[in-house]
Amino acid sequence: MRRGLLMACALALGTAAVLSAARGRPAAEPAPAPEGWKLTWADEFDGKGIDPAKWDFDIGNGFFNYDANQWIAGWGNEELQYYTREPENAFVKEGVLHIRAVKESLHGCGYTSARLRSKKRDGTALLSQTYGRFEFRAKLPTGRGVWPALWMLPQDEKYGPWPASGEIDVMEARGQEPTKVLGTLHHGARWPANTHTGREFVFPEGSTFADFHVYAVEWEPGEIRWLVDGKAYASQSFWWSSSKTDGTKGVNPKAEGDLNPWPAPFDQPFYLIMNVAVGGKFLGKPDKATVFPAEMLVDYVRVYEKVGGYGKPKPRGDGKLPFAK
Repeated sequence: MRRGLLMACALALGTAAVLSAARGRPAAEPAPAPEGWKLTWADEFDGKGIDPAKWDFDIGNGFFNYDANQWIAGWGNEELQYYTREPENAFVKEGVLHIRAVKESLHGCGYTSARLRSKKRDGTALLSQTYGRFEFRAKLPTGRGVWPALWMLPQDEKYGPWPASGEIDVMEARGQEPTKVLGTLHHGARWPANTHTGREFVFPEGSTFADFHVYAVEWEPGEIRWLVDGKAYASQSFWWSSSKTDGTKGVNPKAEGDLNPWPAPFDQPFYLIMNVAVGGKFLGKPDKATVFPAEMLVDYVRVYEKVGGYGKPKPRGDGKLPFAK
């Protein structure tokens, strides 16, 4: 069957299994999208390479902070890898995207890897969407100090620098803990008044993230839900955002009037990111037992919108604000 016909079938039937079965995937069929969602964007990785109309790359080992007029190495997390766009670090083979962290020296870093994103480095959106279901089918690498992640950042920083404009972590994992993944929100004011909230998912006995699983978030106005293999394990309806600063630093709000209007910051378009980091404050450095290359395999990425659209935001939850006593 031709690719266009496959996509048409998937849209008509509203199920993810059609595409997987037609390609003859060796692993189990991914869970279908819940009733009430319609497919709006997908990458099935059926081409000969990474599609530049859908993905660009972050390059390097950090970024320049213009407010502080300084270079922030290690992406702010003391990470050890240098991101490239080389085929050794990111390639498509037999309908699967491979993102590989390799132990090799480059520009003063001891590892290379790749970080793909659905936004060009010049700021052009390749895929950005407000609300919806964002779904990845992936197999993760194990090993101490290996940090695979599927996540989202705002297309435009509407409320100010990270994390005042938010971050949605669909899934991140510590390679040394293969029975757990995490789903997290980053929000609040810019550093040092930032905060995060999230939960862990623990796989059933006998299963780990080294197998293929479907990771998803369902994001609606005022509520975000996290799922693994179609099972919801976390839901959040409380977060906050403040654009107040003291010079270049964020400050905790002192009253409701200091907050950006609910449900900020999660009321604006976000884009997708897929990467494998090495080391950092989140999980520590690799040890002698960590095997490289450490490789994340992504079978597909699919984005849905809710049939019939979205209603008014769900009221903010009862979480305690920084200024509450």
